[in-house]
Amino acid sequence: MMMNRRTFSAALVAGAAASLISTRGMAATAAPPKARNVVLVHGLFADGSCWSEVIARLQAAGLNATSVQNPLTTLPEAVASAQRVLARQDGPTVLVGHSFSGMIVTEAGVHPNVSALVYVAARAPDAGEDYTALAKTFPTPPASAGIVFDGDEGRLTEEAFLRDFAGDIPEAKAKVLYAVQEPFQKALLTGKTTQAAWRSKPSFYAVSTEDRTINPDLERFMAKRMGAKTIEVKSSHLSLISHPEEITNLILEAAGQR
Repeated sequence: MMMNRRTFSAALVAGAAASLISTRGMAATAAPPKARNVVLVHGLFADGSCWSEVIARLQAAGLNATSVQNPLTTLPEAVASAQRVLARQDGPTVLVGHSFSGMIVTEAGVHPNVSALVYVAARAPDAGEDYTALAKTFPTPPASAGIVFDGDEGRLTEEAFLRDFAGDIPEAKAKVLYAVQEPFQKALLTGKTTQAAWRSKPSFYAVSTEDRTINPDLERFMAKRMGAKTIEVKSSHLSLISHPEEITNLILEAAGQR
């Protein structure tokens, strides 16, 4: 059967697109190898202790969990801190990131020890993508208005922290979390990833449906784009604290333990 040039070109483009989608989907949704190590990375307005509820559950399940103390200075320095912890792991490792640290998971996740990626209400940029520009294509979440700077050092006000960051956590507990928030440097927000580990590693995503720090529809967009196994949690941005059971179960699935 004869095919004219226009028909041939359309078929070629469609075939290439289908190949790209297929390759990405296979990488993201492939069954992960069994892992006993989990490395967790915190985002802005927090420190490594924010994973405590999840860590206790992972340890009870027999996994080795390590929480990275993210310096929140520059993206390369933050990635390096995660890479040092990954290098110490003795086998397949699930790399988990919350919020901003999805940038770190996306970049450091290419490490050979990483067997799967888990994003918890997290940024998930493509290689070289301007995340700020991507986020602006969705309505701005309320927490953005609560960021204040002392020179180059940024943090959330107490009001914004309690209402927009930790909205479903009891106030007394949320105030403790506010007290230990780690300030971040402005330079951190200018970094761009050079790689996208989710293109080659099994990926999982927990969307926070009541999120006021990252737009939930942006979370859904990023999860769908990477072809991640996705769950939705009726939670504030801090689902790892208010819903640790659901987040732990997703990590166990990424570790091939469920």
